[in-house]
Amino acid sequence: SCQSKPPNFLSKTENAHINLKVAGQEGLVIQFIIKRHTPLNKLMKAYCPHLICFEQGLTMQHIRFQFDGQPINETDTPAQLEVEDEDSIDVFQQQTEGLM
Repeated sequence: SCQSKPPNFLSKTENAHINLKVAGQEGLVIQFIIKRHTPLNKLMKAYCPHLICFEQGLTMQHIRFQFDGQPINETDTPAQLEVEDEDSIDVFQQQTEGLM
């Protein structure tokens, strides 16, 4: 017997790309287009080389990403965080002792 797949009830926007703005402390804002179910570490890694602090030898461990004041984990997706199209993610440099 032939089994048919159940219909896909996800709306077209559910898996669509969304535009996200990533805003750093230096005033640098970069717009990214990302799928709603793509882990945000992809966006984080793409943003980090644009930061001035990377030229000073800092790594991703020194950078914090937040959405609506909540820290973002690398495995989080826009869908999990309920990020909408055109939302902004804030980037902060973590204070590290001994670096000038």
